[in-house]
Amino acid sequence: VQLQASGGGVVQAGGSLRLSCAASGLTFSGCAMGWFRQAPEKEREFVATINYSGGSTYYADSVKGRFTISRDNLKNTVYLLMNSLKPEDTAVYYCAARYYLGSSNYPNDYAYWGQGTLVTVSS
Repeated sequence: VQLQASGGGVVQAGGSLRLSCAASGLTFSGCAMGWFRQAPEKEREFVATINYSGGSTYYADSVKGRFTISRDNLKNTVYLLMNSLKPEDTAVYYCAARYYLGSSNYPNDYAYWGQGTLVTVSS
């Protein structure tokens, strides 16, 4: 199983980025997907999750209304569109997959993790 995250970079506060996570080696349409992030010297935290079909999503309060998670099961890819970025969004962002149809906001529920992509928001 491989999850390849991309799309990170440096952006000014108020700007936008779209992260992508391409999955291979698993039945993508049978997996719920999640995005998590880890800032320096902080624990990994939940950002957003989406169920197997894309019909159900859930967000951390800190990103609700600014971030949008989506997926394309034909392309085996999950996305995270991040708008109105703030300096406190600076972190390494990880995508994760779980072989359950339903989504979860708990990192331990995910069996597969990508390598992470760094997002830096300057003030």
